[in-house]
Amino acid sequence: MIAVKDRLRAEPKSRWRFPVTLEGMLYLLPSIVLFAVFLFYPMFKTIYLSLFLTDAQGNAQIFVGLEHYSQLLSSPSFRASLKATVLFVLYTVPAGVILALGLALLANQKLKGIGFFRTLFSSTMGMSVAASSVIWLFIYNPAIGIANTIMTTLGLQEMQWLLNPDTALISVAIPTIWMNTGFSFLILLGGLHNIDASLYESGKIAGVSDFYSLRKITLPLLSPTLLFIVTVSLINSFQTFGQIDILTKGGPMESTNVIVYSIFKDAFVNFNIGSASAQAVLLFAFILIVTILQFKWSEKKVHYQ
Repeated sequence: MIAVKDRLRAEPKSRWRFPVTLEGMLYLLPSIVLFAVFLFYPMFKTIYLSLFLTDAQGNAQIFVGLEHYSQLLSSPSFRASLKATVLFVLYTVPAGVILALGLALLANQKLKGIGFFRTLFSSTMGMSVAASSVIWLFIYNPAIGIANTIMTTLGLQEMQWLLNPDTALISVAIPTIWMNTGFSFLILLGGLHNIDASLYESGKIAGVSDFYSLRKITLPLLSPTLLFIVTVSLINSFQTFGQIDILTKGGPMESTNVIVYSIFKDAFVNFNIGSASAQAVLLFAFILIVTILQFKWSEKKVHYQ
């Protein structure tokens, strides 16, 4: 047996082996091609176009450097769009995460018929943005909408929900929270199911309250899931478009003209592709900075099991 092993070692390796690095790159090639075509090329093309004046077809004509950026930063309209975007994020993200967390905690209880409520709470995931926005368009209708019917029933004055600059942004934020709650609820419920039940049993034996268990067990162990939900919710809120287009079209008086809708108008209504590209680059940079700061801040707040 030993002689056979020695003979095998002595035989030269005549078979050519494929380089490991090249083999790995071949496995990654489909993903690399998809990222290159649908992510990297559009991103670099957007940066390129932001430095040029373009024609109506989006072809670069005259190099202007950073002129689009300087015009945007000094533009009252862009600053109003930035303000509307930040306010929209502040309206939707904290309220949406807290609502989804409350529903997940409720649905995590071992109660009879709780499966029905789990289905109900996650049902908004099955509706498109367009369909949901049309439903809320009817709800806010000044003549036949249920929102004003509730207001008059409570003895309050009817409101022009989508036509008043003071209430339009909040009126769009409410449907957004409703639409995004289903996804956040399911992810948080999955995170709650991954927490070891023995920890709660030990807490009950020690005589701690439910609130203490929530603060010291549930939230620390759920923090990675919460970080994911907050990050995704932030990015989605910054990129909101569909409900704005259907409900208000950026009005009234540009009170709901968030940056993504401003990009759409500049690109496909005014055919100012250069300015729209510059806004897209600024939005990307803003989201990137906010995400990095969030991860830096949460380094000491997130606990992994």
